[in-house]
Amino acid sequence: MKTVTDATFAEEVLKADLPVLVEFTADWCPPCRQIAPVLAEVAREEEGRLKVVVIDVDTNPETQSAYGVLSMPTLMVFRAGEPVKSMVGARPKRRLMQELADVM
Repeated sequence: MKTVTDATFAEEVLKADLPVLVEFTADWCPPCRQIAPVLAEVAREEEGRLKVVVIDVDTNPETQSAYGVLSMPTLMVFRAGEPVKSMVGARPKRRLMQELADVM
């Protein structure tokens, strides 16, 4: 999984050829740590079909504010530069894959 910042968000996410799953996260967030291994597994298994990145909201407030992210973790899927799905909270891999099925 790649870490993006306010400075690299447009290039890495908005201009990506694949759908991009963005985790808005923070160091102080226990559910964020809980879902991290799930996202790493999804990134490995879906390589070539889905790009998975993380952005720390504490050090990248512009992107957080631009997309109205208030809770961590927020998972947002972008396709062709637009957010197409948003999910809040940690979830098991099986449920996450079900929720992603319609956007991949």
